[in-house]
Amino acid sequence: MAQLAQSASNKLLALLPAEDCRLIDKLLKDYSSKAGEVLQEPGEALAYVYFPHSGMVSLLTVMKDGSAIETATVGNEAAIGAEAGPGMTKAITRAVVQIDFTSSRMRRSDFVKCMERRPMIRMLADRATEALIGQMQQTAACNALHSIDTRLARWLLQSQDRSANGNPITLTQEFLSEMLAVRRTSVTEFAKALQDQGLIKYRRGSIEILNRAGLEKKACECYGAVAKQTREITTRPLR
Repeated sequence: MAQLAQSASNKLLALLPAEDCRLIDKLLKDYSSKAGEVLQEPGEALAYVYFPHSGMVSLLTVMKDGSAIETATVGNEAAIGAEAGPGMTKAITRAVVQIDFTSSRMRRSDFVKCMERRPMIRMLADRATEALIGQMQQTAACNALHSIDTRLARWLLQSQDRSANGNPITLTQEFLSEMLAVRRTSVTEFAKALQDQGLIKYRRGSIEILNRAGLEKKACECYGAVAKQTREITTRPLR
């Protein structure tokens, strides 16, 4: 497996054989952005493939009235815009940076050419698709079946996993209410409940996890399920 300067910290790219990784690395450019930046909107042409090194991006399904709900989060274990299928030309989700992130990116058109030339890069695209579909299916079940407090605990753990410094996590009520598809007053209520249990410290725009083990016990089963899937996807050799 290659350990090239640009790609080494992305777990998907680290799966590529050295020869394929060198080809990809020539096309990658460093890219970083702050929380709040929108990388793509539904219906827009897929212009770039992003391989995050640090930080987190949320993928949201957007309704006609403008409301949205998070269906997956992406960190350095996956990619954005790398879904398999050269025929895919348009984004189906909104991608929003939620935690300041650094990445390497390349033009989607170049990535498609690499997929067509190199079987292992096509397998990488399949793996990226597998990661997203698995997480989206788990998140759909989570949003439908689990309580707000357990979903909030799950989301905070996922965020801390992708945060460069771990704590605190910079979040707003408005943002959390959109991610969890609940009212802002509900976010305040359940964040306060977690704080009263000594699991987090909640201030306006900032959440610090005080007791991670306790928060893991509070979180729904989806946190562990997605974490297990991610480990399997990022450690299984490409073949």
